[in-house]
Amino acid sequence: MAARSKARKRALDILFEAEMQGVQVSATLARRLASADPPLNEYTVTLVEGIIAHRERIDELLSTYAVGWTLDRMPAVDRNVLRIGVFEIVYRDDVPDAVAISEAVNLVQDLSTDDSPGFVNGLLGRIAEVKPSLSA
Repeated sequence: MAARSKARKRALDILFEAEMQGVQVSATLARRLASADPPLNEYTVTLVEGIIAHRERIDELLSTYAVGWTLDRMPAVDRNVLRIGVFEIVYRDDVPDAVAISEAVNLVQDLSTDDSPGFVNGLLGRIAEVKPSLSA
């Protein structure tokens, strides 16, 4: 598995863990950084910190373009993978949109429901499509 793919998986672990424990993502990240077992990849930290910084806008985009789905109704894995995908599409110029979408689909394919890959692909594809008209 490529380094950035592993970093995305670790970022998902942190986001999911924080949500399941009902704690701030920043606290979970700080705990993981302090334990450093195994050490966190720099890109994992970049993803998590970026999602923390832009969470309101990311969730707004997901809510706007997820036709018929609320954030609360989405499986927790899907919701957090989508946050990673939107962050990469909207805020990371060094990640091609197609790569961000493909990586997100791969994560939910392995970790979520049978319907998740199509849902994640469609939603992130739509956000990538309207990206030029979005104000980050």
